[in-house]
Amino acid sequence: MFYLTKTPGILKSLYKSCIWNFSPATNAVYLTFDDGPHPEATPFVLEQLKKYDAKATFFCIGKNVVEHPDIYQQILLEGHAVGNHTHNHLNGWNTGTDKYIANIREAAGYIRSDLFRPPYGRISPFQVKQLKQDYRIIMWDILSGDFDTDITGEACVQNVVFKLQPGSIVVFHDSSKAWDRMQYALPRVLEHCKRKGWKLEAIV
Repeated sequence: MFYLTKTPGILKSLYKSCIWNFSPATNAVYLTFDDGPHPEATPFVLEQLKKYDAKATFFCIGKNVVEHPDIYQQILLEGHAVGNHTHNHLNGWNTGTDKYIANIREAAGYIRSDLFRPPYGRISPFQVKQLKQDYRIIMWDILSGDFDTDITGEACVQNVVFKLQPGSIVVFHDSSKAWDRMQYALPRVLEHCKRKGWKLEAIV
């Protein structure tokens, strides 16, 4: 499986209206979690974040919010941010714009947020143009790779900590597929940020 754990500048320049990172002056790291809520992974994430007095942003799939409304409410009650990740985890490159926008609107019936992240990071420039009227499109500059079943949890840690700096937006997943690697990597990344003296903040 090929993917870049650090987003190249050329990609950021092609999608300038999307948000890839924040200013290092914030002295904060922005952890994000895609694909939840999940009955096992999300409560684990929330527990770990609480241990480190950390806030994060959860990009939720609409159908998962419908299936696990109690966990979704827990995310909100504990002071984290949420974002729209479509209702059915659609790939924007393989989905017509009208269908794609309709699916996002369906999710918006359950996810009250002006934040959006395209599943797989795959979205067309025209889809971006349509969405940016109502959403801030949040991408990332560091991908943990926790979704990759061919790597170890330690590899996920290294994917993050060797590139991490204040202002970074980092992607993890609160999902079944990522669970084994995420549960290993997340506490270690949180501890690394604590040692560095970096804040851990939600995207607001």
